[in-house]
This record gives sequence, C-alpha cells and structure tokens, in this order.
Amino acid sequence: MKVSYDPKSDAMYIYLSGKKSTRTEEVGENMLVDYAGKELIGIEVLEASKRISKDNLKGYKTTPAVN
Repeated sequence: MKVSYDPKSDAMYIYLSGKKSTRTEEVGENMLVDYAGKELIGIEVLEASKRISKDNLKGYKTTPAVN
C-alpha cells in the first residue's frame, strides 16, 4: 500500500494495487474508489485536509493527484 497527498489539489490517494483503474465510483462526499474489474485498487479523498489533520498529511509523499 502506498499513500500520496497533493497539497495543491488537497487530494489524498491510497494505492491498494498497481493496476490501472477501469471504473471509479463516488461512495460519499469527496470520497472516490477505483476498481480494476471487481478488485478495489485505490481510494481517493478529496478535500483531505478537512478529514485529516494537516500535520498528518505532511507525512505522506507529495505527488500530483491521480484521476
């Protein structure tokens, strides 16, 4: 598992697999999940700083958000 955070877009992405997404579902306000077929491969949290403290977000690798 790998976690990245893009402070510019305030988005956190949790990689559960290295596979490419074939489908994205919105599962809650500012919460998206990615699938490869039926396999859950990633979770994106938009407006992450509203859910996770900025101090905790600093610990994640900063990379551009995945779309």
